[in-house]
Amino acid sequence: MTQTPIHTDEPHALPGDAVAARLGTDTVRGLPEAEVLRRRAVHGPNALAVKQGVGLARLLLRQVESPVVFLLLGAALLAAAFGETEEALAVGVVLALNTLIGFLTEFKATRSIEALRRLETQNARVRRDGHDRMIPADELVPGDIVLLEAGDAVPADLRLIEGSTLQADESTLTGESVPVAKHVAPVPAGAALGDRASMLYRGTAVTRGTALGVTVATGAATEIGKVSQLVAEAGAGASPIERKLTRLSAQLVWATLALAAAIAGIGVATGQPPLMMVEAAIALAVAAIPEGLPIVATLVLARGMWRMAGQNALVEHLSAVETLGATTVILTDKTGTLTENRMTVRRLWLPSGEVAIGEAPPPPDGDQQLALLMQVAVLCNDAALDRPEDAGAGDPMEVALLRAGLEAGYRRADLLADWPLRKKRAFDAASRMMLTVHDREGASFYAVKGAPEAVLAACTGIAADGAHVAFAPALREAWLAHVAELAHHGLRILACAGKTAPGPDAPPYEGLTFYGLIGLEDPARLDVPHAIAACHRAGIKVVMATGDHAATARSIGRAVGLRAGEDAVAVGAAAALMEPEDLDRIAIFARVSPKEKLDLVRAYQAGGEIVAMTGDGVNDAPALRQADIGVAMGLRGTDVAREAAAMILLDDAFPTIVAAIREGRIIFGNIRRFAAYLFACNLAEVLVVGLAVLAAQPLPLLPLQILYLNLITDVFPAFALALGEGEGDVLARPPRPPTEQILGRPQWLRIGVQSVLMTIATFAATAIADGDGAGQGTVVTVTFLTLAFAQLWQVFNMRSARAPVLVNEITRNPWVWAALGLCSVLLAVPPYVPPLAAVLGLVPPDARIWGVVLGCSLGPMLVWQAVLAIAGRRR
Repeated sequence: MTQTPIHTDEPHALPGDAVAARLGTDTVRGLPEAEVLRRRAVHGPNALAVKQGVGLARLLLRQVESPVVFLLLGAALLAAAFGETEEALAVGVVLALNTLIGFLTEFKATRSIEALRRLETQNARVRRDGHDRMIPADELVPGDIVLLEAGDAVPADLRLIEGSTLQADESTLTGESVPVAKHVAPVPAGAALGDRASMLYRGTAVTRGTALGVTVATGAATEIGKVSQLVAEAGAGASPIERKLTRLSAQLVWATLALAAAIAGIGVATGQPPLMMVEAAIALAVAAIPEGLPIVATLVLARGMWRMAGQNALVEHLSAVETLGATTVILTDKTGTLTENRMTVRRLWLPSGEVAIGEAPPPPDGDQQLALLMQVAVLCNDAALDRPEDAGAGDPMEVALLRAGLEAGYRRADLLADWPLRKKRAFDAASRMMLTVHDREGASFYAVKGAPEAVLAACTGIAADGAHVAFAPALREAWLAHVAELAHHGLRILACAGKTAPGPDAPPYEGLTFYGLIGLEDPARLDVPHAIAACHRAGIKVVMATGDHAATARSIGRAVGLRAGEDAVAVGAAAALMEPEDLDRIAIFARVSPKEKLDLVRAYQAGGEIVAMTGDGVNDAPALRQADIGVAMGLRGTDVAREAAAMILLDDAFPTIVAAIREGRIIFGNIRRFAAYLFACNLAEVLVVGLAVLAAQPLPLLPLQILYLNLITDVFPAFALALGEGEGDVLARPPRPPTEQILGRPQWLRIGVQSVLMTIATFAATAIADGDGAGQGTVVTVTFLTLAFAQLWQVFNMRSARAPVLVNEITRNPWVWAALGLCSVLLAVPPYVPPLAAVLGLVPPDARIWGVVLGCSLGPMLVWQAVLAIAGRRR
């Protein structure tokens, strides 16, 4: 039988139940798995068109778009025009090798980054076979029942069946700048896309409330899928560090060309062959411009992103890698980041007194107060849990309440069967409460839970001896003292209340009866204190910003190593009004709203700090975007928070942030190290040839030798330095200033001195060979080999001045030793292979020549090591 797609026309104009019926879906049980498989075979995965990776042809074209390639082509054409066929072919081979190396390097880097982008998958909460479960969003099919709450990205086009105080951000689809209200009632058939209030569309996000909807379109059939090709064609730009390197290389182009032209003109004026001088000028220009710098940087960044992903930090933007190394303040949430996010009900405080809990509360045994408290905790809940031993689905705190309820004999499904749900008001940051309304014995029962201060303020009395007893001011203060006592033990506290009214439309948070407090334990992660201590050693300030009670935050802060004295804790709105200079003493901000988190980020930034901020809720998105590094939670974070962040913690753990900062510092250090190495080596080549021409001496290096040398030393040692593991004390130093250049004045000074040392060593070897009466071929060979090996030994000068001489980040790098071995062979063998020797203009050196080469080439390294040793002693 031919399978046809399942769909319904204009679902926004039909009642939700009718749409579900047309799609063959039971809204209570959802689709059976067998039907899901059948529909997926018809409709395919719920995936949009994605941006295709950079094609092979485009990657190859990038390699020949460089001005350096045009210079090489010019050299080959000139050689051919003057009858130097072998030299023209040799330049062509060098050009091909340069192109191949650049192509393979960029291919690996771009494919790595593209693969990294695919690591993160969006999940959706669906109802199938009567159970709520989390699945990858691309497995949705038409007819699936989807459950959403504030912060969720809508995974497909949905017709609403249920909704509570629902609002959605549709700016990505309609351009509407403010969230729009949604409801379940049908709208006219011809309604415009932005007026279809009964629909939720893929690519939008729920900003408030909860929803249950039936999937009416997936993949390319969704509204956003119809225009997704436009999105797929959009490309990402280069990261800031790549742009800096490209700009740095470009700035050298004109200066180098001018210098090369001057050298060629002087050489011709002093009697040098015009062809030789023109080719030498072009070769010098090629040698002086490290055109592989941006490509190697991309490879380093891609490798760093993979290393971070291996440590559960998924970096969304290359620019974040650079900024991580400069982070000075981490503004972190408490729950799940500093704590384990493993909630367990530990203590209850009823009007009749406190109840200490072991693993679960005891059966109520007729205790009406305990029964009311547990019933409200289970009814006023959006999570799902079938058995106590299951993991459950939903907020960990609400799952813990359901688990406690199950072990006390209260199953949510059974309670809902007796007290059907009529209305729900989702938790929001303004009220700090959540409400569900249920039919009960001909009236409406209001179940409320939330922050203790907010719930107590909404209560007019307390449940005592089965009656509503009015709240006296002293009694309210006594309950706030109970809250403080539970918080002092590090417990997260919820208050529960309720009331009975004639109908479901009474004011929700007025005239409530207080039922008691629930204390939930969420222990601090064992690895957090060590990570925070590492931050302090690295000059990074760690600040907790939480919505919890100040006493709870102080207890957890004390456990993880934060300053937790009275002067180190600020509460609520006072935090947002602080001046930047007053922030230094504060380590904990309690009862902070999402708006105040945004104010805190701005306050720290106004003080010149580079801020990394963690967040998980939809209301955290503005602060995540404002922060220099927004860090979203991968396990419990909302889709909106993840989309706003630059980095996602796949394990929600604070130590992962510290590991990512360490990796960011290593990456910046490696890029600076290989850039300094390339410029020092290339500048030495320019000095050797340029000074010889200015002195009216024969060329000490031939053009092809320069090209071959550039091919060897600009590739393998530079790559090896880029793959280093970094210094052991990388987290024992303060953060670098964010405006610090890759190559600043200290680095350029080192580059200048090191290039001069290599130039002196090369001329010394040339003078020794010339003084012994060696022929021109031998002199050129000595010059070539001395400069080449001096550049190889230059890698050891890239160590930190703080590192030991023998065991350091360079000598521990196996890639460095492999590069040195390979390059030594590639440099030592050509003089003994006649065809290669003839092309490169080399002669076979004897043992004495090798002694001169090795002795002089080691000189620059030994001198610079002595300089580092002296500087180290002074430091």
